[in-house]
Amino acid sequence: MHKDLNVHDNLLSMIGSTPMVRLNRITKDFEGDFFAKYEAQNPGHSSKDRIARYIIDKAEQNGDLKPGDTIIETTSGNTGFSIAMACVIKGYKCILAVSSKSSKDKISLLKTMGAEVNVCPSNVAPDDPRSYYEVAKRIHKETPGSIYINQYFNELNIDAHYLTTGPEIWEQTQGKITHLVACSGTGGTISGTARFLKEQNPNIKILGIDAYGSVLKKYHETEELDKNEIYPYKIEGLGKNLIPTATDFSIIDKFTKVTDEDSAYMAKDIAKTEGMFVGYTSGAAMQGVKQLAEEGEFDENSHVVVIFPDHGSRYMSKIYSDDWMEKQGFTHYPNSESTEKKSKDLKKAHITNIN
Repeated sequence: MHKDLNVHDNLLSMIGSTPMVRLNRITKDFEGDFFAKYEAQNPGHSSKDRIARYIIDKAEQNGDLKPGDTIIETTSGNTGFSIAMACVIKGYKCILAVSSKSSKDKISLLKTMGAEVNVCPSNVAPDDPRSYYEVAKRIHKETPGSIYINQYFNELNIDAHYLTTGPEIWEQTQGKITHLVACSGTGGTISGTARFLKEQNPNIKILGIDAYGSVLKKYHETEELDKNEIYPYKIEGLGKNLIPTATDFSIIDKFTKVTDEDSAYMAKDIAKTEGMFVGYTSGAAMQGVKQLAEEGEFDENSHVVVIFPDHGSRYMSKIYSDDWMEKQGFTHYPNSESTEKKSKDLKKAHITNIN
């Protein structure tokens, strides 16, 4: 803030200190109190603003970033936008390797922010030269004066949330939080936040949300990467087909998997019940809360915080498009049909399609 005026010098000083909002109607049938950490209030409309600012600041302090340099990153969209925003403000060039699963809205936003965008196929192995991991590495090697953020394998991803998101949640709940529910992609948000909260109270339960088609839940339970778990899914920024070192599995108590369809409809339900226009992963997080509540995870003394990572405007061409929903065959299953059955049907359909 300027010393004399009540103004911000730039958008980066607005990152963090996002509000906590009580959930009322969508959780009315659940035991306990439920609160959303509303990360869409960040200037870049997602929780990824936190890691972009922190990692770039650290690179500048270490002398790894100099005026006119280039920042390169692998992203499903939100981290890329946050980095592109920071690059505009700080004067760096931004080159992004983006998953083809990312919405058209996200890709358009990245280009609008001046980033060079390389769209890479999502359904290839991580070590495939076409994957967004390998494309980003190659561009980094070919670009003098560049740094590669590498959020999936960067400990600073965890540190950013340990220093900001965790303390904010602890303060906002006055230490009464009993459960944290968060999606896990890179794992930085859930790991950093959980690390701080567990230090304050080791009895707080950390509940991770994973996607069907991702390896994280089984790896957490077995410490083995089962490639048979991998198949294509639609949710962005959730789950993985590799094991990110930015995920501290030891601090997560339990994972729950959610389907593409349930998560899409839950995001819509959040808008219709709470007035919050949230993204696909927020729907996934809330769907996880619903499944956990139905399993008896919470009681009348529970104070549950669920992280809503981003804003719904990033998904206008996906879950908020009737045409897109129809093309996915999302017709909303009856409530009586189990998530497990739906996931088996999805996997069976995938195997049938590739044979």
